[in-house]
Amino acid sequence: MPPPHLPTTQSAVLAVEAVARRHGRSVRARHDIGADRTFAGLVEADGGFDAVPHEALLEFDGSPAVGVRLFTHDEVTVTVEGVAFDVDRDRVPGFLDAVWSDLVHVEARTFPPSTTLIVTVPGEPSHREGIGVHDLTPWLAGRIR
Repeated sequence: MPPPHLPTTQSAVLAVEAVARRHGRSVRARHDIGADRTFAGLVEADGGFDAVPHEALLEFDGSPAVGVRLFTHDEVTVTVEGVAFDVDRDRVPGFLDAVWSDLVHVEARTFPPSTTLIVTVPGEPSHREGIGVHDLTPWLAGRIR
């Protein structure tokens, strides 16, 4: 079953805050609203402006260090212990639920040497991002398989 559609930045913020509450995390949010405050500027459709751009940065307490940057045009970057993932806006709540439910591991290979952070979201393909061996934090190192 696909995740619910989150058509706006505000709807995504509310969904992410709900997941954070379920996991006992407090949220610090910063909202940038308007053409003078966002990266995207106004969205023009059919000769008129139909939306005011809204971006948000969410930071959560606890370990692992997690941040979510929501951009105007459905772009989202989720950072887990300094490792950035591009995640579809509708899939961010499930991604965070997987991180906070510890469905995360680091795959380390000796040859060729590499380390990869893998977030397993049930019912979806795994999210994978490479990590430099010198970028391993204690939290990441504790998840090496």
